[in-house]
Amino acid sequence: MIHPWHEVTPAMEGHALPEHFRSIIEIPKGSNLKFEIDKGSGMIKVDRVLSSAVYYPANYGFIPQTLAEDDDPLDVLLYSTENIPPLTICDARAVGLMSMVDQGAPDHKIIAVMVQDPIYSEFKKASDFPKHIFKMLKRFFEDYKTLEGKGVMVDEVMPAEAAHAIIEDSLQRYYNARRTGAMKGLSR
Repeated sequence: MIHPWHEVTPAMEGHALPEHFRSIIEIPKGSNLKFEIDKGSGMIKVDRVLSSAVYYPANYGFIPQTLAEDDDPLDVLLYSTENIPPLTICDARAVGLMSMVDQGAPDHKIIAVMVQDPIYSEFKKASDFPKHIFKMLKRFFEDYKTLEGKGVMVDEVMPAEAAHAIIEDSLQRYYNARRTGAMKGLSR
């Protein structure tokens, strides 16, 4: 078995990073279970059951070979008409960025659409979405974190260009950590 964080190439064939990328899904849209990649094995593990009556409003995963400021792969909220099973590789296009401060630390979420989805693939930027979609997204993170007793501040959704900068930064951070032997989940 390959390790999805370390052994899946982030670039999509025929498209340039950071606008287009591959994402690995951890949590299907509609779930109230929080799954996450086990950094050592590459398997999916249950992190917790959400402590409130909420569910993930989009498929949730990460961009392989990225390292975010929280020492995890860079998070992606992938909009698609379908619920996508964990460990599925999806071709995605960034349309926006939602940044949070989670317990005092930055936590960026790339907002993306699945390229193969005939409905969402037409959305080119965050402003193409109905405004209520991102109100729900913001409220989701505020509610489930609050009921877990964690403080969170969620910013408004920013344009795709802001997402591109965060993706580039996370790709470079991963490269630097892997090159120096500081990458979690890899033997030294």
